[in-house]
Amino acid sequence: MAGNRTKLSRQAIFNSQLTATLSISLVLFMLGIMGILLFTGQRISERVKENIGFSLILKSDASDTEIQKLVKYIDATNYARSVKFITREDAAKELASQLGEDFVEFIGYNPLLSSVEVKLKADFADAVNIERIKEEYTDNSIVKEFSYQKDLVSMVNTNIRKIAVWISGFSLLLLLISIALINNTIRLLIYSKRFLINTMKLVGATPGFIRRPFIQRGILTGLTGGLLAIVMICGLLFGIEDEVKDIISFNDVEMLGIISAGILLVGMLLSHISSYFAVNKYVKLRSHELYF
Repeated sequence: MAGNRTKLSRQAIFNSQLTATLSISLVLFMLGIMGILLFTGQRISERVKENIGFSLILKSDASDTEIQKLVKYIDATNYARSVKFITREDAAKELASQLGEDFVEFIGYNPLLSSVEVKLKADFADAVNIERIKEEYTDNSIVKEFSYQKDLVSMVNTNIRKIAVWISGFSLLLLLISIALINNTIRLLIYSKRFLINTMKLVGATPGFIRRPFIQRGILTGLTGGLLAIVMICGLLFGIEDEVKDIISFNDVEMLGIISAGILLVGMLLSHISSYFAVNKYVKLRSHELYF
């Protein structure tokens, strides 16, 4: 009879520990997914910004030497992602393909000028930086005009900021919910062992001695839940890799490493803190208060 009770007690402890571990792993899984969305959103915004740039329309009398010198100068700057020189002939061919007819043959001459197309790095793709860059070419002897789509640049940056605020706000909300869920899970786990805590206290164990095994078990639970969450995230990414390989893949070791480390750290830290305060609560309670 006593053996059956011991077996049932061990089974109950195992079930409660398993439930807590799975609950924490699911919460950390959702946090990991949100982390991936944050990284992915940042990457997409950078790609969008890197398509922003400006054009330098060159004067008709600009020499090849002057043009090559200008292109090399721009290529060496810290804001240029790519630089492309477009001749008058290339510009005419591109415009003709867009119009669907050879306008040069129609009007008898090529009115277009040579230009330098510059794509900016993401950190410089905003109106303030572009206006500052524009000042560099105001007095350049071979530059006739500095051109960029100011309204488009402002719209892109405004929309990116709005999306970033919404994603950050939702991430913060999810983090707070995760903290509450992990805290409640650990508290319920320790609540089931409140009589054991009281017994340890009655035989003279110090609060520190009582806390130690529960905190260690809490950290282990958080670590195990974190590892399960990482396995689930890797499984999910493996399943959808073909659809999102241009945005995220297993080759992105840095991002996966940061997210995995963050999941493990959050799991262990929150489990540690929750275990500490939950055990303290039952250490301070009197025996008759454990039934309420």
